[in-house]
Amino acid sequence: MPGLLHRIGDVFRLPVRTPDPAGPGDRAPLEHNLFDAAATYVVACIADDQDRIDEAAGRVAPDALMFGVNELAQRAVLTLAREHGTEPEAMARALLGLPAA
Repeated sequence: MPGLLHRIGDVFRLPVRTPDPAGPGDRAPLEHNLFDAAATYVVACIADDQDRIDEAAGRVAPDALMFGVNELAQRAVLTLAREHGTEPEAMARALLGLPAA
């Protein structure tokens, strides 16, 4: 099972090319994990740190970042719901300040 989880994690590591100061033709691929970018993005948004927001958003494609943020939100809601012994929908609504459905 752990091997499967590692392989699934590898699927979400997207290669990103960044300019190398040595010259425009000398570029080395860097790997950025979309979940790392999503976590950095969310924390930067909480801290209202525009520089970190921009940096995290630039690591991966916008749709990949959206996927990572969505995955983070789902995991957070599920974890909080379990900790509070409530349903995920109730927890999500409470976090957003919405009335119970």
